[in-house]
Amino acid sequence: MASSEEDGSVEEKETKKKAPRRRGAVATAWLIFYNIAMTAGWLVLAMAMARFYLENGTHKGLYKSIQKILKFFQTFALLEIIHCAVGLVHTSVLVTWVQVSSRIFMVWFITHSIKQIQNEESVILFLVVWTVTEITRYSFYTFNMLNHLPYFIKWARYNFFIILYPVGVVGELLTIYAALPYVKRSGMFSVRLPNKYNVSFDYYYFLLIIMASYVPLFPQLYFHMLRQRRKVLHGEVIVEKDD
Repeated sequence: MASSEEDGSVEEKETKKKAPRRRGAVATAWLIFYNIAMTAGWLVLAMAMARFYLENGTHKGLYKSIQKILKFFQTFALLEIIHCAVGLVHTSVLVTWVQVSSRIFMVWFITHSIKQIQNEESVILFLVVWTVTEITRYSFYTFNMLNHLPYFIKWARYNFFIILYPVGVVGELLTIYAALPYVKRSGMFSVRLPNKYNVSFDYYYFLLIIMASYVPLFPQLYFHMLRQRRKVLHGEVIVEKDD
């Protein structure tokens, strides 16, 4: 699910008890640059959202005004899958793929493709959550890699999610729910029989399955992050299987 960016996929686990293999200077420099760029990108997005609302006094039209920035930086996050695949960061490729691809799905196959829902309040809800989450997350990684992690950033990383994660999930689910009537009426992305490949696909029911998948996935990811929080902030020793 998209909000699972805030779960336990800590690319650089600050406890460092397992002492991952040392990176080369080029790889370290690239990751620092990447995290700085992503922090800056989401900060720009946050300022653009705030400026739009202050100037217009409404959320209607906000998504349209910031969609290019959102699409660029969220799509740019596909590099995180490559980072895992080539060993630049020590996180499960599968977990990272699920997290990043779910965000890409929300951006390109929901809000971009179904323009009728772009002014829904739920869209603004998950956008605000994503923005705060990503500014916190990428600044955490940046400072951590520079070996100068302020306690507030560390605290924010492992406390903000307690509220942001469920709120973001609600925003995403409400947005997909709002899209359902338009998808059903238009038949978008669906493949009907008969066709030369003799296969069918119904995007409407696919979205229902996506919504249902939040039920088993959300508690697992949320409680995993709670365990990470206890380990990092309170020093509890928690034995978990490696990814």
